[in-house]
Amino acid sequence: MSNCTTFLDVNKRLGDKKALLLPSEDRYYTYAQMLESVCRLANMLSSSGICKGDRVCIYLPSIPEYLLFYFAIWRIGAVAVPLNKALSESEVFYMLENSGAAGIVTDKSGKNIVENACSGNLSEVCIFVTGTSEWDKLISSMPDYIPPVNCSFDSLCQLQYTSGTTGNQKGAMLTHGNWMAALDAECDLLELCSDDVYLGIYPMAHVGVSWGISALKAGATWIIMEKFDLDEYIRLVKNYNATVVAGMPPVIHSLLKTETGTEKMFASVREMISGGGPLHPSVWGDFFRRFNVPVVNAYGLSETIVVGTGTSIRPEDYAYADEFRSVGRPVGYTEVKIVDTADSSKEIAVTQTGEIALRGPAVAQGYWNMVEETERVFLPDGWFLTGDIGYLDKDGMLAITDRKKDMIVMSGWKIYPTEVEKVLIEHPDVDDIAIFGCPHIHMGEIPVAAVVPASGRTLDLKSLIEFGRKRLARYKVPREYIVIKELPRVNGWKLLRRELREKFCNEEIISKKS
Repeated sequence: MSNCTTFLDVNKRLGDKKALLLPSEDRYYTYAQMLESVCRLANMLSSSGICKGDRVCIYLPSIPEYLLFYFAIWRIGAVAVPLNKALSESEVFYMLENSGAAGIVTDKSGKNIVENACSGNLSEVCIFVTGTSEWDKLISSMPDYIPPVNCSFDSLCQLQYTSGTTGNQKGAMLTHGNWMAALDAECDLLELCSDDVYLGIYPMAHVGVSWGISALKAGATWIIMEKFDLDEYIRLVKNYNATVVAGMPPVIHSLLKTETGTEKMFASVREMISGGGPLHPSVWGDFFRRFNVPVVNAYGLSETIVVGTGTSIRPEDYAYADEFRSVGRPVGYTEVKIVDTADSSKEIAVTQTGEIALRGPAVAQGYWNMVEETERVFLPDGWFLTGDIGYLDKDGMLAITDRKKDMIVMSGWKIYPTEVEKVLIEHPDVDDIAIFGCPHIHMGEIPVAAVVPASGRTLDLKSLIEFGRKRLARYKVPREYIVIKELPRVNGWKLLRRELREKFCNEEIISKKS
């Protein structure tokens, strides 16, 4: 039997050591305070009728209390359903209804949205509103300890809803065993220890919160950024002597644009995490050479708790990294293979491109109340079809080329957007770029480029087109170009190609232009 919050009890020995810091509000929790707070919240939930197996949504900002509720829900054997505070009323309603939630936690700023979402047929959902004097009195009156409920390896502990970039959000069913495997894998990958200081920027509702929980498992200190700001990020790295920092491709790209000397602020950093999207080789290489900070380029999904069952590259792998293109080797007990995009029973040879399949102890049980969707990608023999396209090189290193659903098929030719983006972003007039497919009456689809010009430069489209033609097969060069100020991203980082398609793909206009 197990419960993935038992490390809290173990780490209580750290006592007054600071576990969670929120610099924006100048407050913190020590390890002892964290355990006590989790237990009081867990007792409150239990006294309110929340039982083992009940789903409880969390609709809070990315502050320490969000994490404390994760632990409190897990501790009593209930199921956490993390929600992004940016969700609208209709989206909150969907997740409450879809999950069959027994309760939802929010604060004063989210109270109206939650109450409106729960009105009508969700009126029996318990609403817990934090941050009031009544709330503080209630929590302080609760016992300061409760033992973790015994749970099996396969006991459900979380519904992690996908980002919804390709349709309705699906709740990946994660278990205590999934989480325990993921935390062990991440601690091992990052070589975390109690001397580390982790700077986290991922929203608490995102599965990337696992990196921070892994830091806590190792007895490290977690610095929380509620909202990302580049200048504040740099300041926190320096002021807290961060040793492990969360990053993502847009963050790394932005750091390259900072003034000379910024790299000195990162003297304490021994590694930076990147994931959630493609890290362009030129950006990665330039960052490493300038900042001398190895990037742990990781690959995983909500359905695998990031690298719980996934891959990553370590600094010692750089010699085999295919010029800063790889997401590395399997982490922990992960298995990886490449299968035919049309027939997953056929494994693809080394260096050949196909769909990436993963198998390991952190793969979710499936999608909540979605049998067909589950059977489509969670195979009986344990393999999970990721929907990502890539290949394994001769050294066993994995490279991601694109999303299966983002692949463009023009007159029978397959075009992978990321491959094109990696080439065109090298043009000096381009700051950021996204390639997406639009319908075409004759060719089926054509590649279209949304381009963000470099600051202070005027985009020369003829030059960009010629640049692409010299470096890409003719059919891969975009047929249309749209100049925009900013690319749409989830939380400022995960690219929303679907939004670009919806906004700019008018079949009649595109067909006439081409």
